[in-house]
Amino acid sequence: MAEKMVDKVTRLMKSPEQIRNIGIVAHIDHGKTTLSDNLLAGAGMMSENLAGKACVLDFHEDEQNRGITIDTAAVSMVHTLGEKEFLINLLDTPGHIDFSGDVTRAMRAVDGSVVLVDAVEGCMPQTETVLRQSLKERVKPILFINKVDRLIKEIKLTPEKMQERFIAIINSINKLIKDIAPPEFKEKWQVNVMDGSVCFGSGFHNWALSMKWMKEHNISFKDIIDAYENDNYKILKDKAPVHIVMLNSVIEHLPNPKEAQKYRIPKLWHGDMECELGKSLLNCDPSGPLAFVVTKIVVDPQAGEISAGRLFSGTMKKGMPAYLNMAKQGLRVQQIFIYNGAKREIVDNVPAGNFIGVAGLKSMSGETVTEQEDEPFEQIKHIFEPVITKAIEAKKPSDLPKLIEVLRRVVKEDPTIKIEINEETGEHLMSGMGELHLEVIENRIKSEKGVEVQTSPPVVVYRETCTKPTPGPVEGKSPNKHNKFYFTIEPLTDELRKGIKDGELPEMRIKKKDLVLRDKFVDYGMDSKEAVKVKDIYKGNMLVDMTRGIVHIGEIMEMVLDMFEDVMNAGPIAREPCFGLRINFIDCKLHEDAIHRGPAQVYPAVRNSIRIAMMESKSLVYEPVQTQRFEAPEEFMGELSKLVSNKRGQLLDMQQESGQVIVIAKLPVAEMFGLSSELRSATNGRGIFSLVDQTFERLPDELQQKVIKQIRERKGLVVDDMGIAKQSR
Repeated sequence: MAEKMVDKVTRLMKSPEQIRNIGIVAHIDHGKTTLSDNLLAGAGMMSENLAGKACVLDFHEDEQNRGITIDTAAVSMVHTLGEKEFLINLLDTPGHIDFSGDVTRAMRAVDGSVVLVDAVEGCMPQTETVLRQSLKERVKPILFINKVDRLIKEIKLTPEKMQERFIAIINSINKLIKDIAPPEFKEKWQVNVMDGSVCFGSGFHNWALSMKWMKEHNISFKDIIDAYENDNYKILKDKAPVHIVMLNSVIEHLPNPKEAQKYRIPKLWHGDMECELGKSLLNCDPSGPLAFVVTKIVVDPQAGEISAGRLFSGTMKKGMPAYLNMAKQGLRVQQIFIYNGAKREIVDNVPAGNFIGVAGLKSMSGETVTEQEDEPFEQIKHIFEPVITKAIEAKKPSDLPKLIEVLRRVVKEDPTIKIEINEETGEHLMSGMGELHLEVIENRIKSEKGVEVQTSPPVVVYRETCTKPTPGPVEGKSPNKHNKFYFTIEPLTDELRKGIKDGELPEMRIKKKDLVLRDKFVDYGMDSKEAVKVKDIYKGNMLVDMTRGIVHIGEIMEMVLDMFEDVMNAGPIAREPCFGLRINFIDCKLHEDAIHRGPAQVYPAVRNSIRIAMMESKSLVYEPVQTQRFEAPEEFMGELSKLVSNKRGQLLDMQQESGQVIVIAKLPVAEMFGLSSELRSATNGRGIFSLVDQTFERLPDELQQKVIKQIRERKGLVVDDMGIAKQSR
């Protein structure tokens, strides 16, 4: 009797050398889910006739209606190369920028990526973003140039022109790898036609070519062009099946978990490499201590909360105890699943090196699960921050408890959504990456979670920061007047800001002296004596402990860090998040008796001291600014520049190529609401735009007071005697 797929998968899971964990990444609409369909069909997991049309990994109703991937989908399949069988754990990721958080989390779970590029559109802004996300997690790329049929049928390029187009795409990808990849991989990970790490093809028409396949099967590009010219392209899927060519390339060029973890673990885990867990992680040892990183939470009506992620070390067994290192709690594993798109198969145990789902953990994305308390993995850092907020409320007051429960679940399923539940005003605020992101979440709350809600018009999330150092230490006294804390504040240097943004300097509390981290701080321009005193990096801000000889400092340091993070979440001007600040903890005077220096005394003193120091260091509001790429026929060039200038935008670049105009412009997010409909009307529906980058820039001086006043009024804030916003009672 033929072996079932689930039995094949569980058999191969025990051989890490025969496993490949891969993610498919690309700009929106470049054909990721279509390619995934073909790979599934090739593995016998769906009908070949439906491949490329069914988009089986888009199993949410809203994904099918919109024709885009919103959630990362996982599937395990088996592919034979030569005499050997290989297990391919594949993640199909979203391409829309609003869902880029899903790509970041998926990259933690994989070791290799297939970067898809549309042969007609070439390298787009989101191609660069997803490549940056994968290289930051030390994920090795290969390249698939998709939609080659369009070059032949629509644009009618000659073979020479097609070759030029391919070379331009390959060079642009290799330039990005050279710019972004860690130094030791800049040359090693370059993609190359000759070695087969570049493939060409059409996911929709089910064929692909690599140099190796062309030589072995005596097929040339001329045969491909002839097949299209004679309208006989259907034979190509038999001559060069996309699933065989692509998966052969994946197996030959992307690493197995054992190889990958040797260079990925030192970047992702900051524990002692010589300890038992450290050695087990480096060797992907199934008999070592457990280490499982959660990358996605799915709430299933029947099975409850399922934590999907990558098992880096040990063997996950049904019923075993598990410890959540971020939540600081112990639980028990109830069930273990392997993935097949929307379906899950239950298994008893899974060894290290695989992508699995676990029921019973009640965890969050980014959580590190071990058997007992241990060093957690570096937090998953998303490239872009939430910049748009909506107030959301239940239409029926009786649905309020259900809404709060649903919002908590939404945050678990998508950590790039930020939910703030204000107990005093009863307002629920939902922040996301863009208008589409919030719209999708709102629709899912209504349709899948069954709560009727109404939302306010979207508002922008600003940032607070300072522009110059405080003149001197600022004192904060505890309510009992027995404890005093002294802080100064200064802006972080541009080098340190960049290091934190790029993920080179990990955002975490630093518990013990870490000499490797100290050297990194020194590389980014810090004095080596100060570098060992960094205690916490949080949301782009840093706390440095400059105190000396304080006897009870160890007892209160965690409380100081709690309040540092609290103020960084809600600054003094308008309770907006802070960024780019260096907080120096200069000195403190503590009461001898521990009962007089508890949280009730330390928290308000530290919080007030940091807030006043920020006000004294000339705090300002910064607004989110997005660099957008606009494309339209060249006759609309004037309309595009007018649109940008009307939106308080700044033109950075304008180019013309083959009848199209490409405009790169910086626009404040506050001015971008309704941009897609305005662009459609300005270009008769023929213009598109995509996000290139996102930063925060100083709000013009003439708008500072107006915007601060609007935010305060919206949040119900008044100003106290020290000029600091406080909640009105």
